[in-house]
Amino acid sequence: MTSDANCIFCKIVRGEIPAKKVHEDEHILAFHDVRPQAPVHLLVIPKVHVPTLYDANLNHQEALGRMLALAGELARKEGAADGFRVIINTGRVGHQEVYHLHMHVLGGPEPLGPMLARRK
Repeated sequence: MTSDANCIFCKIVRGEIPAKKVHEDEHILAFHDVRPQAPVHLLVIPKVHVPTLYDANLNHQEALGRMLALAGELARKEGAADGFRVIINTGRVGHQEVYHLHMHVLGGPEPLGPMLARRK
């Protein structure tokens, strides 16, 4: 398993930084975002360090598949019973802040606002 010594998400995977975990298995880790943008806001990450979705390849398919396959179950368990949104920000233009591939799972009891702000 590859890891980056300076990556905050790798530090969470290694247990060096605490996180409020909701799921963990051999391939992925899911935990609450420390700056939630919705009543339910989880981050789901592969345990192996993959900087961006650009860097993912078929060697990562099991972790990526598990991330998507568990999103609904995790969202529902955390209170998003009537729908949720999945977002993977990639690169500078995609507003990726942490360069360890991660998926946001957002939801709650009420509908979420517009996904993208309209350009003027």
